[in-house]
Amino acid sequence: MESTINPSSHIYLSIILPAHNEEKRLPICLEKVIAFVSSLRFPFEVIVVENGSVDQTLAIATEYAKRYDWLRVLQNSKPGKGLAVRTGMLAAKGEYRFFADVDFSMPIEEILNFLPPKLSDYDVAIGSREVKGAIRYNEPPIRHLTGRVFNQIVRLMTVHNIQDTQCGFKCFTANAAEKIFSVQVLDGWAFDAEVLYIAQKNGFKIVEVPVRWYYDGQSKVHVLNDSVKMFRELLQIRRNEKSGIYKIEQ
Repeated sequence: MESTINPSSHIYLSIILPAHNEEKRLPICLEKVIAFVSSLRFPFEVIVVENGSVDQTLAIATEYAKRYDWLRVLQNSKPGKGLAVRTGMLAAKGEYRFFADVDFSMPIEEILNFLPPKLSDYDVAIGSREVKGAIRYNEPPIRHLTGRVFNQIVRLMTVHNIQDTQCGFKCFTANAAEKIFSVQVLDGWAFDAEVLYIAQKNGFKIVEVPVRWYYDGQSKVHVLNDSVKMFRELLQIRRNEKSGIYKIEQ
């Protein structure tokens, strides 16, 4: 069994990778992860959460896990990125818990920008393609426009004063992750907005981190269909708030 760093009982960083039907992109992703963690000098773990795939995603992840003792594979029987991230966050042991899309449209080494000493004094740090210092590469103008329109809707209905709620790179302290994801319920794409809504409502400190972001033409986000689904889920967030399920005991 190969291992770059022997994990200890104390984990500093957990990297969580939700994976649904990712047999093509997962090996590329994991090779990037292997190269990245080889330079780390603190205890870490990587968690792949396979959720309802019908291809070889689980088999690929399991094969990698046999080679690296810092890699764990969890499985859900049904799809849903929100469900996968929640599963990983609550199973993680890290002092900091970072989730990322497997396409890694942000250079993986930028994970360090979310951690001390480069960044501290926060509960939730989110990758942003909109704040000063961020750079987008090769994104079609129509994709950018629709994304901005959706972000405005999110800001009006749920999350306030956040420039980019949907970027797929977010880091949580252990305390924030355990409290926020213990009440987070949406399984679909709008879970990002839900998580940030819960964080804001309960007084967690959120910071946006500028990232270099590369558009992936193989993205699984279908702007029209997914926007309709996300709008419905935003309405569900409002209903959930009225029912009191997002209140966290501090």
